[in-house]
Amino acid sequence: MAHGNAADTLRARMHKAVHRARIALRKSGVDYFRGDGSDWIALGGLMLTVPALTWGTIAMPVWVSPAALVLPIVAGALLLRPASLLGLYAACAAGLIVESVALGPYTEGAARVTPGTVLVVAACGFFGLLIAQFRARVGVPWRRGGTMLFDLRERIRVQSALPRLPKGWHREMALRPAGGQSFSGDFVVAARTNGGRTLEVVLTDVSGKGMDAASRALLLSGAFGGLLGSLPPHGFLPAANGYLLRQDWEEGFATSIHLVLDLDSGDYELLSAGHLPAMQLHAGSGRWEEKGAEGPLLGIYAGAQFDPVKGALRPGDVLMLYTDGLVEASDKDISEGIDRLTGEADRYVASGFEGAAWHLIEAVAKDVNDDRALLLLCRQA
Repeated sequence: MAHGNAADTLRARMHKAVHRARIALRKSGVDYFRGDGSDWIALGGLMLTVPALTWGTIAMPVWVSPAALVLPIVAGALLLRPASLLGLYAACAAGLIVESVALGPYTEGAARVTPGTVLVVAACGFFGLLIAQFRARVGVPWRRGGTMLFDLRERIRVQSALPRLPKGWHREMALRPAGGQSFSGDFVVAARTNGGRTLEVVLTDVSGKGMDAASRALLLSGAFGGLLGSLPPHGFLPAANGYLLRQDWEEGFATSIHLVLDLDSGDYELLSAGHLPAMQLHAGSGRWEEKGAEGPLLGIYAGAQFDPVKGALRPGDVLMLYTDGLVEASDKDISEGIDRLTGEADRYVASGFEGAAWHLIEAVAKDVNDDRALLLLCRQA
């Protein structure tokens, strides 16, 4: 019996030791790929590849070229800190010397260490060191850099998500960055306020496009998301204008349209800061009506006033908000682009505009090198 208890105790201790080792290994791996941990594991692994490649070159020079030493150099440029990278370079230089001595002078035949090989390895090492020093100055290792970009993209996507609407309402939204990139200068922030009875949506187009505007769009989307619902509807655009002016950006203007919709009655107000007019489809007549409010661009001057325009969505009506990437073209007037957009939108009336936003961008602005955003709000019949 005592022997059995001792065995169980030993087994429990071993289990705890294995569990602690697993947790420590997992933590060190997570820290490493976040850029917080030491790079000695990567350095050790790359240092082991140098003698392996050196031996392969001496034993099979036809299959393993002396220039293969650029492989750990390139990997080290991505994985290591500058100080560790210099140690790897010293090992690679020693490997080249050993290969040169073992294989003999390059004038005696092929598959030997030539001056060109040395230049290629040295050039890769030089550019690798520049990359590592740049990462060190920025303070974001490549492992964490990709994760940060992914996280930023997801934050923009989450902030642009529209809240769920009550029965009788349908919403569609699509964002398409310029050039097929993952980041856009167009963004949407939305919230249900007044106890959930009011929907507030702000569609903003930041000056610039793609990656150039993405950093400013991310900053503004966070600020606008904090302002939305914290201020009376008529106070949002003046506060957003003041915030943009305080940033003092060289290219610091933006257009924005703010929708305040009563989800019970369908009555709404639109406030615009230099944005294109919204378009409303009246179910009774089947015609699109332009709903344009007055107001200057955000970030131009202080004390700007934004006058609202009012309207109402009846059963079957649709309200469409969009950015200029959908309707602007160098050889066409904006009114022509709006007519084309509304004409394409008429094709989705029978389907209740299910999935229409994405298809409309594909139909009217698929290959446009500009950020595009489209929002549809439908009051179901």
